[in-house]
Amino acid sequence: MAQFTDYGKTIKKRLIDIDRSQTWLCREVGERTGRYFDDSYLSKICRGKTVPFMDSAVSAINDILGLEGGA
Repeated sequence: MAQFTDYGKTIKKRLIDIDRSQTWLCREVGERTGRYFDDSYLSKICRGKTVPFMDSAVSAINDILGLEGGA
């Protein structure tokens, strides 16, 4: 099983709290950033790996989920 960072755990917990899926979050991030974003990118962020356009993706995730901080 993948090791999630604290930020990754926060994302997962928040998705559970608001009863939304990873797929939903990926779609929302894609719409906000105008870039392709899928479960693979989200998984990498949750595990502390870098992805293309990381700053804008993390910013979008934070806005969508109402989080502070980042990866």
